[in-house]
Amino acid sequence: MSHTIHITNTQRHLKWDNSLPPIATVPSGTTLTFSLLDGGHNQITATSTTSSLSTFDFNLADPAHGPIHISSAQPGDVLKIEILTLKTATFGWTAIFPNFGLLSDEFPTPYLNIWDLETHREDGYTVFKPGIHVPIRPFLGIVGVARAEKGEWSTIPPYETGGNIDCKYVTAGSVLYLPVQVEGALFSCGDGHAAQGDGEVCGTAIETQMEVTLRLTVEKGKMGDWVKSPHYLTSGNQNHERESKVTAAGKGEYAAVGIDADLREASRKAVRGLIGWLMGEKGLQREEAYVLCSVAADLKIVEAVDMPHFAVACSLPLSVFVGPPYV
Repeated sequence: MSHTIHITNTQRHLKWDNSLPPIATVPSGTTLTFSLLDGGHNQITATSTTSSLSTFDFNLADPAHGPIHISSAQPGDVLKIEILTLKTATFGWTAIFPNFGLLSDEFPTPYLNIWDLETHREDGYTVFKPGIHVPIRPFLGIVGVARAEKGEWSTIPPYETGGNIDCKYVTAGSVLYLPVQVEGALFSCGDGHAAQGDGEVCGTAIETQMEVTLRLTVEKGKMGDWVKSPHYLTSGNQNHERESKVTAAGKGEYAAVGIDADLREASRKAVRGLIGWLMGEKGLQREEAYVLCSVAADLKIVEAVDMPHFAVACSLPLSVFVGPPYV
């Protein structure tokens, strides 16, 4: 029998804790709709300015909505999460916070960009600046189940049970598989993003409130021996129509490669290099370049075997540049 229930944005928590009482108990195969706060707990509004960041409370960051108890889930099972629909709010935001982000020591000054997610929603993009369009590709930053270990665990980092995985590929049409470690799984989700580059280098994506539809199914005796961490499956044609409106074929991407014996430092060098290119070749301000890297560029480990050095590329699709003075 198919079941559908709705979870409101008041039903949330700020720590993973397997002793939390579930807000609902559902059978395997249930479809749920969620009304989600954004990853900043709705502290940023459509009219916020950079000065608003001075009162931002990080203790409220990354709320997870749930937990949901799936009645047949037991440790050793796999929870299959089908991402059915994702709808952003009419606006989103990206911020540079002092002491936060991959280049935090180089960007000490707060910065806030408010994105219009409604005007060009049907065309599949949002305007960063006239001449720069960022594809809207909604996904959930937080998708997870409770950990076996007792106690409270922050919702900010990712774990083997999911959590704040910030994986932009788990979008509508995708399926996420998580290992169940406690009875009932205790599933929660949150932290909606309208777009993000791999790495989320300035520390924030396009953060937005979101309406979400998911289906939760317990799989027993299937894949349990190897799903020890999040696994995902993407649809070959997901977002194809939308992306075809945004991405011009053959434009390619521009990437800066950082090389260092330390993986994090190689990543920092790559981001720094792309920021330099965006400033020098495209005329962006330094903060604008950092934000664009965070929402549209990808960090890729392109070399990890020729020790003692790592090579990390920070790549930006050139299709984001759609008009003068950028093309």
